[in-house]
Amino acid sequence: MSKQPKIAVLGGGSWATAIVKMLTENLDIVGWYMRNEQAIEHIKKNGHNPNYLSAAELDATKLDLSNDINTTVENYDILIFAIPSAFLMSELEKLNKSLEGKIIFSAIKGIVPETGLIIGEHFNVEYNIPLENIGVITGPCHAEEVAMERLSYLTIACQDENKAKIIADSLESWYIKTKISDDIIGTEYAAMLKNIYAIAAGIAHGLGYGDNFQAVLMSNSIREMKRFIKKVHKMKRNINNSAYLGDLLVTGYSSFSRNRLFGNMVGKGYTVKSAQLEMSMIAEGYYAAKSAFKIKEENGANTPIIDAVYSILYNHKDAKKEFNKLTDKLD
Repeated sequence: MSKQPKIAVLGGGSWATAIVKMLTENLDIVGWYMRNEQAIEHIKKNGHNPNYLSAAELDATKLDLSNDINTTVENYDILIFAIPSAFLMSELEKLNKSLEGKIIFSAIKGIVPETGLIIGEHFNVEYNIPLENIGVITGPCHAEEVAMERLSYLTIACQDENKAKIIADSLESWYIKTKISDDIIGTEYAAMLKNIYAIAAGIAHGLGYGDNFQAVLMSNSIREMKRFIKKVHKMKRNINNSAYLGDLLVTGYSSFSRNRLFGNMVGKGYTVKSAQLEMSMIAEGYYAAKSAFKIKEENGANTPIIDAVYSILYNHKDAKKEFNKLTDKLD
């Protein structure tokens, strides 16, 4: 790895756009792969993404835009993936360039549906990327607040502290503060799980539960998250740190949370299909719920909230009845 590795972002959505904005605060050139050629031309001409996070002002002179994933992969050392997990496999199938020697950072807060693996594990298992060359970028941080340059915090996790620091320094600015962690597995599982709990919070709101219940739901969610992560990756961690509890809270409570919005629609009586069709963005927690339920079954974790969300989304159980049962399992 060169002293000043070249960094690229893969993905054209809100979070990808926010990461590009953060990187251009510090770097002279940022690679950016997205499929939409019309969006690329619009960004070059107008300095903002027309389809996602359009309020974010982008310095087009610093962007090396391409709609060819192979060009971006070939020309850059560190690849930050911000493609929704449901579409990651189809995008990677376009690759004919090797990922050997590349450093992969995941900004995807989900799980690969086809393999049931978190993103870091997917690249390690399917592409033989060494764990020391894999990292995670996690919150608590909403893309919309990055666009408005509101003070936000990021956690950068990697087994190799130097690589984590490169990304942290590249993202930090007057409105972005960063810290590094060595809990790559735990932070990525937390980023996946908090979306499921945000769906639960949305369902509760849609059903008419108030703030008192939401507080109980969130406090139970962080304890459930701790039990789950401990089962799949046991190490010393403080679950109350921002990468775990902070990210859970912002996703569970914020009006910007697409997972909470999705859950709210389900709670109000939308079918899963109709809620998905009405939303313009992917609710990662929908896919995560299925994989998390399978993982918890394999590892024997006690997860009544995940169980309830899974039953509603995949077994088509009545949301009101499932939450009535769930209330007796919380404390």
